[in-house]
Amino acid sequence: MTPADTGASTTVDAAASVSATDTPGAPGSPDSRMAPGGPGYRRMSLALFLAGVATFALLYSTQALLPLISGDMGVSASDASWTVAAATGGLAVFVLPMSVLSERFGRRTVMTASLAVAVTVGLLVPFAPSLPALVALRAVQGAALAGLPASATAYLAEEVRPRALVTAIGLFVAGNSVGGMSGRVITGWVAQEWGWRVAVGVIGLVAVACAVAFRMLLPAPRHFTPGSLRPRVLVRTVRDHLANPLLRRLYAIGALFMTVFGGVYTVIGYRLAEAPFSLPQGLIGSIFLVYLVGTVSASTAGRLVGRLGRRGALYLGGGTTAAGLLLSLAPSLPLVLLGLVLITAGFFAGHAVASSAVGKTAQHGRAQASALYQSAYYVGSSAGSTVGAVAFHSGGWAGTVGVGLLAVLGVVAITVLGSLAARRQAPDRPVRSLSLSR
Repeated sequence: MTPADTGASTTVDAAASVSATDTPGAPGSPDSRMAPGGPGYRRMSLALFLAGVATFALLYSTQALLPLISGDMGVSASDASWTVAAATGGLAVFVLPMSVLSERFGRRTVMTASLAVAVTVGLLVPFAPSLPALVALRAVQGAALAGLPASATAYLAEEVRPRALVTAIGLFVAGNSVGGMSGRVITGWVAQEWGWRVAVGVIGLVAVACAVAFRMLLPAPRHFTPGSLRPRVLVRTVRDHLANPLLRRLYAIGALFMTVFGGVYTVIGYRLAEAPFSLPQGLIGSIFLVYLVGTVSASTAGRLVGRLGRRGALYLGGGTTAAGLLLSLAPSLPLVLLGLVLITAGFFAGHAVASSAVGKTAQHGRAQASALYQSAYYVGSSAGSTVGAVAFHSGGWAGTVGVGLLAVLGVVAITVLGSLAARRQAPDRPVRSLSLSR
């Protein structure tokens, strides 16, 4: 299937022929896609950064508030965790169908519609009368947000030059980290004064502002070709992606990294609210300022891959995450905070490396390739939130850490298997730079 059949852009290798003297993004150049310093690049970066902020602020708006939701509604930690798992689960289920719509109707159109629905639901969440109603609204919100991640990655793959793709996706992921951080910090302090309902309402208003700015800033796509809505085309495209061993490994890596992250940040509020820490809600929300570390690590993922290769970057991300998990076991608040810093840095670096590799590896149906990655990623988030809460209920923080360490071990094992597979290919044909063997 050719790129024109699915709306994908030209192949990554085609960029190698672009002269260094070409004006970035100039219509008359051999490659008219956007690049740093070229027309529209800054507007595009800011627009998708704001989309990432809105997505993660809404998606995880209840995570820092789980102890308050538990107390207000009289439910356990594992029950309250469903307000997070329902949102990420809804996103995981609907991300592939949304990617199909983006292939037919355009990335910008689908992202705009998704944000509009998500922020509308966000304004209804504070009025949920019961936990089942709250979980249902969060599931709808997650399903609406499904139009953002895969469409944004596909938009970047089509509109940005391949050499700048890792950096551009890193900025989008950085927006995710800022959204996750600001959402949790704001809700923590607002909830301490006025309760969790007012806190999630404030996040809804912030997301409205981000959605409006996103639509005004994002440049119209110039390299999108509408694809087909025929089921056979979708099935063939998905089958092709799942038949690619490298893509399967990247999907598994994204899911496992997110299992760690989802479990840790769903449970950490409960741990810090208990002895020996006994922190108030505002300070618990402020703990999420460590997301700034994720902003830095995600935005520098391109340089990290340039120095260490993808395999080295994934090992470093996994090792950093594991070290953070172990440090977080200490009964010392400074060591717990240092552990969260390392977990956050390792996760966002690994996620940026894996998600950018998906965009480069897929030669057609990039929206579907990205959607499959996002689906696996958010399945990992739902699993981590639920299993991490259950492990905390039965074994305390050590149980949650144990789940995280198993997931990191899985990342390392998959990366090793990818390297061995690439070496077996070497006698037959050169290993491309997209392989995890680098």
